[in-house]
Amino acid sequence: MRLLFVADGRSPIARNWIRYFAERGDEVYLASTFECDVDFPLKRLEFTPVAFSAIKKSFSIPGTASSRTLGLRTAIRHFLGPLTIPRAARKLRAFIKETQPDLIHAMRIPYEGMLATSVFPKERRDDVSEARNAVETPPLLVSVWGNDFTLHAPSSLPMKRCTRRSMMIADALHADCARDIRLAHEWGLKEGKPTLVTPGNGGIRTDVFYPPEKPVTEPVVVNPRGFRAYVCNDAFFKSIPLVLAKRADARFVCSTMAGESQAIQWTKELGIEHAVQLNPPMPHEQMAELFRGAQVVVSPSIHDGTPNTLLEGMACGCFPVAGDLESIREWITPGQNGLLVDPNDPQAIASAILIALEREDLRREAASLNQAMIAARAEYTRCMGLAGEFYEEVIEHASKQVNK
Repeated sequence: MRLLFVADGRSPIARNWIRYFAERGDEVYLASTFECDVDFPLKRLEFTPVAFSAIKKSFSIPGTASSRTLGLRTAIRHFLGPLTIPRAARKLRAFIKETQPDLIHAMRIPYEGMLATSVFPKERRDDVSEARNAVETPPLLVSVWGNDFTLHAPSSLPMKRCTRRSMMIADALHADCARDIRLAHEWGLKEGKPTLVTPGNGGIRTDVFYPPEKPVTEPVVVNPRGFRAYVCNDAFFKSIPLVLAKRADARFVCSTMAGESQAIQWTKELGIEHAVQLNPPMPHEQMAELFRGAQVVVSPSIHDGTPNTLLEGMACGCFPVAGDLESIREWITPGQNGLLVDPNDPQAIASAILIALEREDLRREAASLNQAMIAARAEYTRCMGLAGEFYEEVIEHASKQVNK
């Protein structure tokens, strides 16, 4: 297939997905909304900035921005980002015309999906015109990531309009949780259009993320989420002294927080510097080793789909403690293979962590259940095979619409 991806080419999630098709031998093109380099074969890489992504100093690698800038940056992009789409669309439209892809896959609604759908005629909103125009424009698949509908879409009037337009124009949808398929229909995706639910990064590479040979005996807790506007790291750090009051030997490792001033300040104010390790961003192999040396993985988010790092930790045998969200309940049954908590409540987080640290039997049973679930629902090769079949289904469905 000749595939054109519209994605943030820096994102490990997008790269993990795109790599599969590039290395499989498909003819792959990438319109990246951020400048990037890739280590897999592409026919062509085109930088297509949108929502101020050309301002290099303002936008770092996803998940590593200073906590002090997250709120302001997000608010600015929510109100002004959609205004940058028409200019970017002209460049993307020319790229599409030149490459003539069989399928366009926009990975994430803001702003890649919004950009991709802006290329298509407004008339594609109704079924009759959609069939008429489909022969001139390739089918468009949009991926929705965990907080596209719950956090970004309702944030401003421009975001609401662009999200709804994206769902009305898209030919198909990929989501990392079933909840977002339901929400997509509420935002304008028509019933009958193809949908697929698989992890956003394509799945878990079980040759990298696998359980340790022997049970972990050290009370190590990992927070892999970094600083994001929808992750309650303040509550997580406040939970640490509550845990240490009963388990003084517990240790906490926080990913992508090395040098983060807010995290350093919290450790000093709470008197927990001796128990907390702030790590820099790490490659998958090192993250897998970190998970294999821990007993608990914590994901204290208030907006989420299926967090890839949470699945990775579960695949490595960590007991999951996560925010009690509809999407997370698709993976975790409280008291069986994990615990769900109010992510804004330090005491609730601490209590769940303590239960996990004290209950070896619960950790052991959860690890067995989670390993089987990852193999059945989230293994990378299986999920990406389904994605390849889904691409063919989307192309075939669009072709049938033309021939009606």
